[in-house]
Amino acid sequence: VQLQAFGGGLVQAGGSLRLSCAASGRSSRTYTTAWFRQVPGKEREFVACDFRSGSTTFFADSVKGRFTLSRDSAKNTVYLQMNKLKPEDTAVYYCASSERVIYSTAYRESAYGYWGQGTEVTVSS
Repeated sequence: VQLQAFGGGLVQAGGSLRLSCAASGRSSRTYTTAWFRQVPGKEREFVACDFRSGSTTFFADSVKGRFTLSRDSAKNTVYLQMNKLKPEDTAVYYCASSERVIYSTAYRESAYGYWGQGTEVTVSS
């Protein structure tokens, strides 16, 4: 499975961006996709999870109410819609996916075997 994350860019605080995570080579229709982000010098942190092809979604407290997830199954793509962006949302965003994720560990990097290359989001104040 190959993942491609794109859609990052420069946006002013309060603005919006939509990130895409497109998958290819997947054989299963049921999978979990998550977004993580990383600021240089800091650990990668969990942002959002589309668990088992949309059966449920959950978000980090820092983005809850501002970020949403959606999917286009025909395109094997999961979208992270980011609204009301803040300067502290600035990071490189990565998508990750796996066909075997346990809900209780879906916020952990170690739960995912496939990773996209990252897309950079910069929010100016």
